[in-house]
Amino acid sequence: MGLMKVFSGSEVLAIGLQEKLEEAGVTTMKKDNIQSARLGGFGNADLAVELFIQETDFAKANPVIEEFRMSI
Repeated sequence: MGLMKVFSGSEVLAIGLQEKLEEAGVTTMKKDNIQSARLGGFGNADLAVELFIQETDFAKANPVIEEFRMSI
């Protein structure tokens, strides 16, 4: 199986969701396009932080993700 994107947005919200998912036992991977662009010398005003999980963890992660979306 592969990775699936479960969130794209601001870094603050991504970190909040990442912590909740990891508390539930779901391993996450964060891709920070803002920092990548800055380090590469390019500006990036987009909200470009993405969170990924393993597809096999979706059943465990989905309730956490939905609860998080309802709270923001």
